[in-house]
Amino acid sequence: MITLTVNGKVHQTEVDTNEVLIDTLRRLGYKSVKRGCETANCGLCTVLLDDKAILSCSLLSLRADGKHILTLEGVREEAKLLGGFLAEQGGEQCGYCTPGLMMNTIAMKRELVDPTDEEIAHYLMGNLCRCSGYVSQLRAIRQYLEV
Repeated sequence: MITLTVNGKVHQTEVDTNEVLIDTLRRLGYKSVKRGCETANCGLCTVLLDDKAILSCSLLSLRADGKHILTLEGVREEAKLLGGFLAEQGGEQCGYCTPGLMMNTIAMKRELVDPTDEEIAHYLMGNLCRCSGYVSQLRAIRQYLEV
């Protein structure tokens, strides 16, 4: 039995010893946590664990026992604001990368003060996007960081 606090709600749940956090979160109903590559290369499954961006496909659920987790459902207002900027700048095309990109951007905003474009690119380098070329996303992220 482990205890997770997800978006402020406490869950006590049984997990298998080899169960990864993405599976636990989805089983608990947090459907914004998306499965992508399952090799920790795309960033799609990003959540905040004690305010740090992590890949939920590569963390055993047992290691999250007693931790605070934020999913996209838990940062709805921030995600809505960022999503508006992404749409306005053409940074959201197929939407595949969007959940992870949003979670990483929100984590970056909480962690870095006035980051340079290079710092933004470095922070987000684990997010795979096959559509945008990242230029429109960078413009949208810049707008979001200025708010």
